[in-house]
Amino acid sequence: MPPKEMLYNSATFTAVAGQARPFAPAKRLMEAFMTKREFLTAGVGAGLALAKGTAAFSQQLSAAARSGGVPGRGRVPTRMAKTTKLFKTPSGYPNAVAVTPEGLWIAEQKLSGAQAVAYHMSEPQSLTENCWLVDWNGKVLKTVATPSRNTSGMAVGGGYVWMVANAPPEGVFQVDMNSQVVSHRQIPLGPPNDGGGCHGALWHDGKLWIAALRLRGNLRVDPKTWEPEFMIPFYQAPDRVRYHGIAWDNGTIWQVVGNDCKRYSDYRPCLVRYEAATGKVLEIVDFVPNSCDPHGLAMHDGKFISCDAGIHPGWPNNDSPTAGWIFQIDFI
Repeated sequence: MPPKEMLYNSATFTAVAGQARPFAPAKRLMEAFMTKREFLTAGVGAGLALAKGTAAFSQQLSAAARSGGVPGRGRVPTRMAKTTKLFKTPSGYPNAVAVTPEGLWIAEQKLSGAQAVAYHMSEPQSLTENCWLVDWNGKVLKTVATPSRNTSGMAVGGGYVWMVANAPPEGVFQVDMNSQVVSHRQIPLGPPNDGGGCHGALWHDGKLWIAALRLRGNLRVDPKTWEPEFMIPFYQAPDRVRYHGIAWDNGTIWQVVGNDCKRYSDYRPCLVRYEAATGKVLEIVDFVPNSCDPHGLAMHDGKFISCDAGIHPGWPNNDSPTAGWIFQIDFI
């Protein structure tokens, strides 16, 4: 069977099963997460367990997905949600949102170079990707220009816009409100020139959370020291393999998760709620048919706000009927 812990180490960081803890020898970690019988079995029959464990774990995942549960954790509560269109974004592809007292921030995504070719799009006249502050009717109040590329995650906090690139040069761009770049750093725990892509970000209590695709987890980073502090592994299910925006909600983190498909009509997105202190999956929210395609995610007055980017990997461009819209998500 696969190990119960998910371990990432650096000199200053360890995340185990969604919990940060000091580094410990491997034996102590195994004893902490495994029964004596499991520990002995792992030591004596590791090879056999590995061979059989893959199929068993796959069956476990399938069964859990059918019952709305997570392997080893039992059934997870589920409910439904619907979407309501609010307003169109400024011209461009919106792929991230954030809420501040001043209004709603929307991050622009552009495709250039090899990505433009792959999506059968013309090269943009300008590579600048904007971050717009709009009021709740969609009126543009402020524009911050950034050098981010294929922006797929964005947060606003500490007096800065944090734009996360999903194409070279990758990384997180810290930009002030006058469009001046303060820093450009890679997502931690990866190569110095390419920390991997990102599909979501949020700012909470002076910390930056990044939905890090290479790490397959939501990573909390100290924005001043750039030290990684804590990670929540992505929710795992065989039909939910695409990960998008994240939002903070009263000690929990919500994330948009979806299936891999070829068209809007086959898409089955959901919201997954994690306990922020432990990473435990608390509930899953599915969308009614014909809902908007959620990418970014934010909270405003107890309601979810999201955006439909209009471009979705594997789909024809603008296949979603609500491409370019900001919309609200309500539980039903």
